[in-house]
Formats: sequence, C-alpha cells, structure tokens
Amino acid sequence: MKIGIIGTGNIGGTLTRRLTALGHEVAIANSRGPATLRDLAAETGATAVTVRDAVRGRDLVIITIPEKNIPNLPADLFSGVSDAVVVVDTGNYYPQQRDGAIAEIEAGMTESRWVSERLGRPVVKAFNNIYAQHLREHGLPRGTPKRIALPVAGDDPAAKAIVLRLLDELGFDGVDAGSLDDSWRQQPGTPVYATDFDAEGVRRALSEAKRERGPAWRAPT
Repeated sequence: MKIGIIGTGNIGGTLTRRLTALGHEVAIANSRGPATLRDLAAETGATAVTVRDAVRGRDLVIITIPEKNIPNLPADLFSGVSDAVVVVDTGNYYPQQRDGAIAEIEAGMTESRWVSERLGRPVVKAFNNIYAQHLREHGLPRGTPKRIALPVAGDDPAAKAIVLRLLDELGFDGVDAGSLDDSWRQQPGTPVYATDFDAEGVRRALSEAKRERGPAWRAPT
C-alpha cells in the first residue's frame, strides 16, 4: 500500500520502520518539515514530504501526533483527497501530562470523534493502546498462541477491515471494537490500555470498561 504517516515520534517512527520493512511505500511528514526527517528516511527508505503531500496519492494515512496539535493541521488538509483513503488516528488525550483541557473531550466526546471532526474525515482508531517498543518487537505469526491483539474502532466496516489486515501483517490480531463512539473503551485508563492481551483478553477488557474517566485522565478543575 501507499501509506502516509503524519508524526514520527515513538509510534510514528515505529510504524515507519515496520511498514517499510514489510514492503509498503511510506511517506513521512512532521510539523518541522522534510529536512528534519532525512535520517529516518535514509534508515528506512521512506520518503520525507510535507504534511500536505503525506495525504495525497495514498491508500491509507496515519495521524500520530499529540491531540493538542491536531488543530494545527491545515484545515483543508484532506480537500480533494478521495473518500476511499483510510485515515487512522493513533492518538490519546493526556490533559494533565501534555495536552491541556479540550472542552469537547472533557464533556464526553470520544477522543477520535473529536479528531475526526477536526479533520473533517472519518477515522479509524487503532495503535493507541500499545507501547511503541512492543509494536516494534512483539509481533508474531498468525495463529501463534497468546498473540497480542489490538482493538480497532470506526464507523466504516470496509476501512476497519483494511486496518485489521494491516495489523495482521504487522504480527498482531485485531479485534473489532465497534463504532468510533465506542472507542472510549480503548482510551487511556481503561482495562485494555497499555496491555498486551490476546484477542480474548481484549474483548473481555473492552466489555469491562467504564465510561467515566479517572482523575488522572481528566483536566484539573
């Protein structure tokens, strides 16, 4: 696939390395410009581009930047981009640790629904509950007992199916976690967050999630 990745931190950099190794054509972008990505591009064979070019001519785009930086993306970023392009949001809301208060999320909107509304595009939520090191090192062949599984939430079954296939390529089982409005079940502080459960464990953890955010995951009042 032709994949664009916006954000090259822990998850973005790991996905760049893993996806290029699998033979995908990857373009990478960040807020500082292509020149700052020369080392990662040379290491992986990815192409360093502008943020706008990262979404054009792609089959799938991964947005992996802090929530507080989502509004800084161009408002017309996806203007003219085919509706068939799958957009993946890996983000998490850390109000105390990083992002500050985002009123809509504090009022109960799921993180990825908020991202989707900012982007003006449907998104699939994935890769948000796994440590980057585990994403890099713990993939296993399909059928391996206790293979790590990751939840995938979104409103478009076809888009989710593409992301689930990509997870399988990377060495992980995927679990359909429902609609984007169900994605609160995989947000920080829930039983599936920052875990390495297999598929059965992920389904159980999703079912045990409680909607209310714990104090560590809300903005101070």
